[in-house]
Amino acid sequence: MLARQTDVRIITVKDYIKSPKDNGYRSYHMIVEVPVFFSSSKKNIRVEVQIRTIAMDFWASLDHQLKYKKQLDAQEAAEIGAELKKCADVIAETDCKMLSIRQKIEEKHPTQEEYRDVNE
Repeated sequence: MLARQTDVRIITVKDYIKSPKDNGYRSYHMIVEVPVFFSSSKKNIRVEVQIRTIAMDFWASLDHQLKYKKQLDAQEAAEIGAELKKCADVIAETDCKMLSIRQKIEEKHPTQEEYRDVNE
């Protein structure tokens, strides 16, 4: 959807959903350029957009704490990292199941907007 906007320019894309990181992280990252309007001018500014599920966002917060906030010895960090990897895999599986359920519901009962899109 962002790529279709005429005022947004995609600079780079990193698809960690198709190619998850080794630690299990899954997300879609983009660097985009968007217009920012100031009182006397407009400038195109680069911003990073990260798209991930709520569950993966929670996972990323814990992973961030593990890497940057806490003083753990190497063994503790490795054990917690392994637990986080397992959680990331469960989250990905759950996300896929939830998407499948949503698609089944929407097939049977499309929203007004979806109904219009299908019948136009």
